[in-house]
Amino acid sequence: MPGFKYSGKLYLIPTTMGAANPMQVLPIQVKEIMQELDIYIVENEKTARRHIKQLLPEKQQSILKFYSLNKFTEASEIPSFLKDCKEGKNIGLLSEAGCPGVADPGAEIVKIAHIEGIQIIPLVGPSSILLAMMGSGMNGQRFTFNGYLPIAKKERKKEIKDLERLSFEKNEAQIFIETPYRNNKLLEDLLQFLHPTTRLCIACDITLPTEYIVTKPASEWKKTKTDLHKRPAIFVFQKEI
Repeated sequence: MPGFKYSGKLYLIPTTMGAANPMQVLPIQVKEIMQELDIYIVENEKTARRHIKQLLPEKQQSILKFYSLNKFTEASEIPSFLKDCKEGKNIGLLSEAGCPGVADPGAEIVKIAHIEGIQIIPLVGPSSILLAMMGSGMNGQRFTFNGYLPIAKKERKKEIKDLERLSFEKNEAQIFIETPYRNNKLLEDLLQFLHPTTRLCIACDITLPTEYIVTKPASEWKKTKTDLHKRPAIFVFQKEI
C-alpha cells in the first residue's frame, strides 16, 4: 500500500438528494464520521449547516469551519482548503446533493488531494446517476454519463442524434442531466429528436417520497403528460439493436 505524505484525511461525504430523512438513505458510518469532523469544504455553507444539524442535532455549530467551493471561488484559493489536512486534521468534502466529485465541483479538491499526497476516503451514499442506471433496465455493462447537453437547439439536436447513434452502435446506455427548471424543455427536445422506438428512462426525485423511475419508448412518452419542472431528474436513453 502506498504511504501518504500527511496524516490528515479527506472524507468524501454524500448527502441526501432532497428533503428526506438522512438516516433512511445514508449508512450509519457517515453519521459516525461526521461526528468527528469539524472542518468542511462545501458549496453552500447555509445548506451544509442545515444538513449537519439534521443529522447531528447535538453537534455544536459554532466550532464548525467551512470553506466554500462553488462557481464564485477563485481557482487560486482552492489548494489552501487542504491546509488543515497538512496539519494532521481530517476534512469532510460535503456535496450539496448526492455524492461529492460526481457532477460536482468537489472533483477539483480530490484532484489536488491526490497531487498533494493526501489520503482520500469516499463514503457510501446515494448517487442519482447510478440509481437511475440501476432502475432503467438498460445496459448496465456499458453506459456513459454525458453531463449536460448543449442549450442551443441546433447543437442539442446534433448531440442527441450523435448519442443515439452511439447507443445503437455500441449497445450503450447514455445518461445525462439538466438544470431542474429546464427539464421540461429537454424532455420536449428528446421526444422531438429521438427515434420513436428508442427507450427513454426518466428518473425523478430519486430517494424522495415522490420518486418515480419509468422507462418506455419515446413514442409512448409522447402520449404521457409529464411535468418535471424544478424537480431533480436523470435521463437515460438507449436505441437497441
